[in-house]
Amino acid sequence: MTFTHEMGHIIGGTCCGGSLKSADLLPWHLPYSIFEPDPFPLITLWAGLILGVLAPVAIAMILQREWMWFIANFCVLANGAYIATAWFSGDRYLDTPKLLEHGASPIAIAIYCLTTIGFGYVGFRGSCVSALTAPTDTAKSQTVDE
Repeated sequence: MTFTHEMGHIIGGTCCGGSLKSADLLPWHLPYSIFEPDPFPLITLWAGLILGVLAPVAIAMILQREWMWFIANFCVLANGAYIATAWFSGDRYLDTPKLLEHGASPIAIAIYCLTTIGFGYVGFRGSCVSALTAPTDTAKSQTVDE
């Protein structure tokens, strides 16, 4: 989740003419990317949120594997939960306060949170149930019944 989210920021900032000064995508680190200058910070910020959700879902749609849907659904839920909790924490280095600082609509942020958390929860719950349910052997149960 953090990799696709942060890569979204990097792609968005780079495409809009920003100059990437520093980035960290290493596992077990808090990922970040710093653009100086960043001519369109709202695009850079929103790109992380959007690509952080769309990239895993697109890969899951292409691969059509349960394990990939598990990851994709987690990414959708985690992105929404991150933006919602960052809003309440108010930490100026997190995405939500930066979005608000640069003029993003609180309504758009709320819609993003509600949509991703809603769809993410339903999808991730279904993926968990599917992953944790013992497979049924219908051929074996039919033989026993006869």
